[in-house]
Amino acid sequence: MNYNYTDEMKMRLKRIEGQIRGVLRLMEEGKSCKDVVSQLSAVRNASDKAMALIVAENLQQCILEEQAKGRDTGKLVKEAVELLVKSR
Repeated sequence: MNYNYTDEMKMRLKRIEGQIRGVLRLMEEGKSCKDVVSQLSAVRNASDKAMALIVAENLQQCILEEQAKGRDTGKLVKEAVELLVKSR
């Protein structure tokens, strides 16, 4: 199985990378804990959305492949949900 990582997914991660650099800059500048935590919360939210996008895109592809083989897709959906739950 080849997994699909789109340019959109990669761009999301590049934005997160920039946000992380921004958090480090805030820390180096001695900014308040509130500012740092607020930005880290934004990073976490962006990361959660990126994970959901990656799982959804690849789950769709896996389901299509399993359906083409005449297999049950329920296990794939359960595994995807567990993966997202564990990531929190």
